[in-house]
Amino acid sequence: MSERRRAVFLDRDGTLNYPVVREGRPYPPASLAEMELIPFAREVCANLRASGYLLILVTNQPDIARGSQTLSAVNEMNGWMQQELSLDDVWLCPHDSGDGCLCRKPSPGMLTQAANLWNINLAESFMVGDRWRDIEAGRRAGCRTVLIDYQYDEQRAAGYDQATPDLVGAAEWILSTNHPVEKQ
Repeated sequence: MSERRRAVFLDRDGTLNYPVVREGRPYPPASLAEMELIPFAREVCANLRASGYLLILVTNQPDIARGSQTLSAVNEMNGWMQQELSLDDVWLCPHDSGDGCLCRKPSPGMLTQAANLWNINLAESFMVGDRWRDIEAGRRAGCRTVLIDYQYDEQRAAGYDQATPDLVGAAEWILSTNHPVEKQ
């Protein structure tokens, strides 16, 4: 069997692109015209890729299930993001909280399915996100986790391995931690 690979799983809104923040809470952009990459997202992704990491987008988009967004619009935004950042794969959960799916973060389904497909060693991989759901999904999958902490007015993330104010800081920490973690 071939050697297992390392990956950085990346949330979309708030991690790679700016969210729309209303009353202290983040929301996804409504269209491709509203998508704006976070500063240095291209450079961060290029540096992670050059260090041997697969780059996999994992995004909850419950507005599809709620009927306020279309799958085609989300696919257009995700496709643009994949092309702009040279992402290896994109995983999308279109379900809402009450749907009982296994893919919606905080469930680890998108990460574990991608790991099976891409032969990823989750213990040597990272989940980067800006919300508690991202961190919990990474923890449940067995990844190390990095919180991009925007101090949203919502449930706080807990149990992350590193917190940083931006994507650049997340990548710097990942690249400085280029060895397997010892589980306690």
